[in-house]
Amino acid sequence: MLRPALIALLISAAPAFAEDVSVFAAASLKNALDEVAAGYTEETGNTVTISYAGSNALAKQIIEGAPADIFISANTEWVDEVEKADLIADGQRTDLLGNTLVLIGHGTDAAPVEITPETDFTALLDGGKLAMALVDSVPAGQYGKAALETLGQWDAVSADVAQSDNVRAALALVATGEAPYGIVYATDAAAEDNVTIVGTFPADSYPTITYPAALLTNAADDADRAFYDALSGDAADAIFEKHGFTVTD
Repeated sequence: MLRPALIALLISAAPAFAEDVSVFAAASLKNALDEVAAGYTEETGNTVTISYAGSNALAKQIIEGAPADIFISANTEWVDEVEKADLIADGQRTDLLGNTLVLIGHGTDAAPVEITPETDFTALLDGGKLAMALVDSVPAGQYGKAALETLGQWDAVSADVAQSDNVRAALALVATGEAPYGIVYATDAAAEDNVTIVGTFPADSYPTITYPAALLTNAADDADRAFYDALSGDAADAIFEKHGFTVTD
């Protein structure tokens, strides 16, 4: 039989188990957030499991009981919904990042487009589709629709819009040539080699793009809080900026 002192020594010498952080994040964050998470894992030994999708779908899953520790949305609306459901830890919400809305074209040499109220999107599409995320529920689609409405273009182009579940799916439609043009975030365009940013929407044509991050009430250990805090740290800021985001925290 092992003596109590030896048992205590063995317990103290045993390595601590790594903890897992579950993050639900807007699809547009994938490249940058994967890099942030990899750095956190290398530094701490804790793992980060990230589920990417449209912010609307993720918020609904959280409200329905999905076991997430952190939620990062591409707009404030869906974090507001999670907060109304009393699922955000007290005082643990911050506006993390900003972004820019752009028009992309298929290929690496698509011609520039000046985006104004006079732009003829119908002629530009020439029978093709304009790829966008879901315009009534996914932030990128909502921002895009708002921009087209502000420019007086929505009614003319709405019938030619091909809607996707999230912004990365819209990006893929343009990258593969299934749609000649699409509206995405500038950071999405930077993550794909086979598209060209052909125009940037005027900043005053759509609401300010804001990515709030929130620590959820389901978060149960120090690793969750540590990763939430790391999202606003210098190392994460440098990665987000490298990928084209604006750091707003």
